[in-house]
Amino acid sequence: YTAEAGFASSSVSATGGSASVTTDGTAGETSGTIQVTFSAGSTAGVGSVILTVVDSEGDEATATAPVTISISPVPTIAGIPTAASIVEGQTLTVPGPITLTSEDGFAASNAFVLQVDGGTAVDLGVMASATSPVELTDVALPTEALTPGTYEILFTLTDGDGDQATFLHILNVEAISFFLADEMDDDDQLFLEINGSINADFTLPTQNDDSDPYSYYVLGGRVKVTNGATLTIPAGSVLKGRTGSGSNATALLIARGSKLIADGTASAPIIFTAFADDLTNQDVAADIFVGTTLNAVDNGLWGGLIILGDAPVAAPDDDPGIEGIPNTDLDGRYGGSTADDNSGIIDYVSVRHGGSLIGSGNEINGISLGGVGSGTTITNVEVVGNNDDGIEWFGGTVDVTNAVVWNAFDDALDTDQDWTGTCSNFIVVTPDGSAFELDGPEPSGTAATGCHSFDDGLVFAGSNIDHLVDWDPDTNAELTNIYFYGWDDTYSSIDDNPATMEDEEFDPIETFGGDGACTSATWEYTLATGGAAVGDIFVGVPGAALTPVAQNANTVGPTDQTGFEWTYAAKAGGLTSIGL
Repeated sequence: YTAEAGFASSSVSATGGSASVTTDGTAGETSGTIQVTFSAGSTAGVGSVILTVVDSEGDEATATAPVTISISPVPTIAGIPTAASIVEGQTLTVPGPITLTSEDGFAASNAFVLQVDGGTAVDLGVMASATSPVELTDVALPTEALTPGTYEILFTLTDGDGDQATFLHILNVEAISFFLADEMDDDDQLFLEINGSINADFTLPTQNDDSDPYSYYVLGGRVKVTNGATLTIPAGSVLKGRTGSGSNATALLIARGSKLIADGTASAPIIFTAFADDLTNQDVAADIFVGTTLNAVDNGLWGGLIILGDAPVAAPDDDPGIEGIPNTDLDGRYGGSTADDNSGIIDYVSVRHGGSLIGSGNEINGISLGGVGSGTTITNVEVVGNNDDGIEWFGGTVDVTNAVVWNAFDDALDTDQDWTGTCSNFIVVTPDGSAFELDGPEPSGTAATGCHSFDDGLVFAGSNIDHLVDWDPDTNAELTNIYFYGWDDTYSSIDDNPATMEDEEFDPIETFGGDGACTSATWEYTLATGGAAVGDIFVGVPGAALTPVAQNANTVGPTDQTGFEWTYAAKAGGLTSIGL
């Protein structure tokens, strides 16, 4: 400015934002500089700054500076869950992908950081030279030192011109402990109830501190074995799941990296059942294996047994969550790269009356195996009266031998996601779904890494069976040495549509052979008296693979109860009723 009469004062106004005088003129001086700061508003367009200078005689002059206002694009963060739970000492890993976008590039340093409850910011490693968008997977967060409690984790992304996006994640850190309670039931029987996460090695005690023996154990909810811990269950134990559904469904979950040692014997099996079952440890010791209040058709009264491992899977997601567990529970993740991963020993184990409802059409399987490796021992297992599938494999490499599935209210044996193990010496009795529901790698079109096999088995179809074998076109499965029988004389490749009461095509054997890479052969069968012909039952099966036999004159699969005498199915007459 110039002011021959000397500077007196200045003022500033603005449109499209706000302005202020930050360095003013000096009173009495005839010339000088005035500095003005303008802060743009939130609307793009044209604004202005108007400066007025007054001299000592009261004369004034004004000057207007036009301003063009543009809106800087704001960066975005996507792919982080809003909440998660871990146990004390665990590292929280966000599987992602976490997607970061920024039209203005990224800040030169510390572009993507996190703070835990206002602590020191930690750089998560996005470089300034990165091209938008950036995808991050398996981001490990520094949570190992967090004590039990609830924490706010604030993610902040800064772009090249200083604009920021934030995302708030709530993390619950659970104590490395679980809750045990001695209680008496209405029959004055002492039981031990377990709740929470078992995060350190633990063996179920057979008696309490006063040396009173426990009658049974109770799973009070979703009991998890996590943090690399091992749960050991003594032979002859009875574990009862309380009734619950949805997110409160009761289950025993062995998380990836942890182990279950459930090493029963033929004379002292380990039994998972419902709380309504009267069975006790003492009954097992006395060779009483069938509860007095429940039978083989009772189902859906609790969840089931879920075992997760680090073996390979072919799933649509990089780090999938197991069916039946909320996806927000990170302990439900499974799969990895360790083919011989070891999740423990499951031997002489009976799982009864499970499959509680999680959501519409979503129940828990009797035994779920997610990414379980070949280092795991699973033999002599039984599932009875489950409201969903009997045994379901989700990828992995584990073998299962000597298995019985009786009265599955969906499929008896179900495979998914490129499981490449073998199930041998097995019996399927009266499923409501299919005897075999066989699916391969996911998504469709993914190459299989090998075949999964069922060998030396027996299927008694019963009155309510859907498919004998339901392959999908991508199934990498082979079935050898199987005996099929026991369907009604109305069962065939023509069925009545219940909606129209008209005949429609139905194939008891659906898409025989799956992807065609695995060889199925040596099937024996007994047709129903007066029922459909072989071609109407074994649709698409080569004649060379089929051999007719008289009922229970099979030479493949189990021919009697040998090795299965310990099971509920044998004790309750379920095997005798089908001719074994």
